Amino acid sequence: MRRLSIRFLMALVVILTVVGGTGCRLLGPQKPLSVRQEIWARVAKVPGAQVSISMRDFERGRAFDLYADTVYHAASMMKVPVLFALFDAFAKGRLRPEQSIRLTNQFRSIADSSTYVLDPADDSDSTVYARVGQDVSLRWLAERMITHSSNLATNTLITLLEPAKITSLARELGARNTVVLRGVEDTPAFRKGMNNVTTASDLVMLFVALQSRRLGDSTATADMLRILEQQAFNTQIPAGLPPGTRVAHKTGSITATRHDAGLVYPPGKAPYAIAILTRNIANPAVADALTADCSRILWEWLAK
Repeated sequence: MRRLSIRFLMALVVILTVVGGTGCRLLGPQKPLSVRQEIWARVAKVPGAQVSISMRDFERGRAFDLYADTVYHAASMMKVPVLFALFDAFAKGRLRPEQSIRLTNQFRSIADSSTYVLDPADDSDSTVYARVGQDVSLRWLAERMITHSSNLATNTLITLLEPAKITSLARELGARNTVVLRGVEDTPAFRKGMNNVTTASDLVMLFVALQSRRLGDSTATADMLRILEQQAFNTQIPAGLPPGTRVAHKTGSITATRHDAGLVYPPGKAPYAIAILTRNIANPAVADALTADCSRILWEWLAK
C-alpha cells in the first residue's frame, strides 16, 4: 500500500506541474493547428471582420475555400473581367491593342441616363486626366486601369466593351456570380443598389482561366501577366510573401472593403490563384495586415 501511495503522489505532482495554473495545457506534444484553424484564429483578432478566401494550386492540385461564394461589392476588382474582355476582343480581331480612342470625361448613368464626370481627386490615378481630349491607345488604357486602378481608363473601356458582354465572358470563364453593370462613380446607379459584384471563387476562376491560356495565345497571356505584375499597390497578398516573389494581381477597395486577387509564382513551382476579400473593417491598414497574414498562412501551407 505504501509503495502504491508514493507512486500515486508522484504522478499527481507531474500532472499538477504540467497543468500549472492554466487549466488547459495537455500532456505530451501539441497537435499543429490546421490551415483553416490558423486563418480563423487570425480573422478572430479583427472583431466584426468578414473574410472570404479562395485558392487553387497548379502545382499539386490543392484548394482552399472559406466563404468563397459570398457576394461582395466588387470595387475595382471588376477591372479584371474588363481587362479580360478587352484582350478577348483583341484575340478575336474586333479591336487592336494599338487602336486609339479619343479620351473624354463624360459618362452616362445606367440608372437614369443622366451624365456624370469623374473627379481626379477621387481617382487613384489622376495622371490620366491630363490626356483628356487626346487620342490614346487601348493597350495604354488597359495598363493604367490595372497598374494604378485608373477610373477614367476603366469607364472608357467599359463604355467601349459594354457591361453585358463583359459579364457574359466572365460567365464563360467560370465566374458564376460576377456582374459588371456599370462604370465607376455612377452615383444614381449606386443609390439604387445597381452595383458591380463578385466573389472570391469567381476571381480565382478568372485567374485560373488566364493561367490556362483561355484568353488568347501565349503572347496575349504574357502581355496580361506583364500588366498585372506591374501592380502599384502591394500591401495585401504580396506583403505576406517572401520579398521578390512574383505576383500578378489586382486590388480593389471602397469604404470598409478591401480586396486582392491574382496569381502567385513560388520559385521553381507552378503558380497558384488566390483571392482574399474583406469587408466591415474600417481601417485600411488593419484590413491589409489581415489579408497579408492570410496570404502568408496559405503560402506556408502550400510549401509543406
